[in-house]
Amino acid sequence: MSIKKLLLCAILFIFIIPWGAGTGAVAAESGGIKLAINDSVTDIRAVCVEYTFYVPVRELAEKLKLSFTGTPEDLSLAGDAGSLRILQEGKGITGDGTEISLTVFKRGDNLMVPVKIVPLLGYAVSYRPDLHLLRITDGTQTLDDFAFAAKFKNELAPEEPAVPAPDPSPAAPESPESSSPPRDSSKPGALGKIVYLTFDDGPSAATGQLLDILDEHGAKATFFMLGPRIERFPNQVKRMVQSKQGLGLHGMTHMKSKFYASPSAALAEMNRDNALLKAVSGEFTKLIRTPYGSKPYFTKAFRDEVLGSGYRLWDWNVDSLDWKYGSEGDSVYANVVSQVNKLEKGAAAPIILMHDQKATLKVLPRILEYLQKKGYRYEIITSALRPVNFWHDTR
Repeated sequence: MSIKKLLLCAILFIFIIPWGAGTGAVAAESGGIKLAINDSVTDIRAVCVEYTFYVPVRELAEKLKLSFTGTPEDLSLAGDAGSLRILQEGKGITGDGTEISLTVFKRGDNLMVPVKIVPLLGYAVSYRPDLHLLRITDGTQTLDDFAFAAKFKNELAPEEPAVPAPDPSPAAPESPESSSPPRDSSKPGALGKIVYLTFDDGPSAATGQLLDILDEHGAKATFFMLGPRIERFPNQVKRMVQSKQGLGLHGMTHMKSKFYASPSAALAEMNRDNALLKAVSGEFTKLIRTPYGSKPYFTKAFRDEVLGSGYRLWDWNVDSLDWKYGSEGDSVYANVVSQVNKLEKGAAAPIILMHDQKATLKVLPRILEYLQKKGYRYEIITSALRPVNFWHDTR
């Protein structure tokens, strides 16, 4: 499989075509890649079908030591960290009862399932087409992806010679590295004054009221959400999708000792967060904000690991300090106004950090009214925009 084909498969595998839409006929297989698990290369060869990698479910269960019960029409996988019921009518049911669309198909005597189901079972998946690496990890691995690929370079070599492939058609998605954003997201540009509202740590019991306030003011925001809270407040996430708010990831634990334990730990948290977002809302996202912001902890090693997997890192340039002032709305308001005014002199678009919490609800209408009087227009952050972060890393 050529590098360009692998890159296109990577982008769609992770972000664009997450689960498929049923069973039945599938497109022709395009090559294969050996599946790695933790610190070893298995004899399982994953095949790429319609830009999604599939493996035999029985072999996958054996390698991951998952319990495997049922029939090909209704089978269940379960491990210590999760379970999944797979139905051949084009759907799956997660351990918490959430129904997802799920394409499976027969290949000889084998039932083929997408590799991307493993985050629902407590594992992380990394795919690096430049290294010919498709790897499942559970946190016990000792090698990072680069060291692993170097050690097993010969075993990971593709079946097909890496020959140049024709450029994808204009309709094909571009990779994040090659896409050209419509404008610099840090500047208002020709479209007028833009502001990006962002809310961390949600969803919460207050999200419904927060969305009500945004709706009343015709405002949009981007929510950087925690995985456990996505599970706890699924209806709030669904409402965000329905009202076309921006969706972002904030990890799972929000604990420095765990999230920043290693680059692979950070990536695993974001992948798990993304899997939960998909299970609840049907949506994936490339947008991430790391706990406590990216400096100083999210160093180059972390960025290479996480951003190298396709994620887009965003921090902020206006800190409301609502986490600090809480119910002291006047202090939060004055803080936002002061920083927005300074940015306006430099023609930079404000990216305002707030938190999905009850205390913020009291001051939010005042902030929105101020921004509207100043002539700002609300937009959500998208993957097409050039990321703004403390490291100036625009990948």
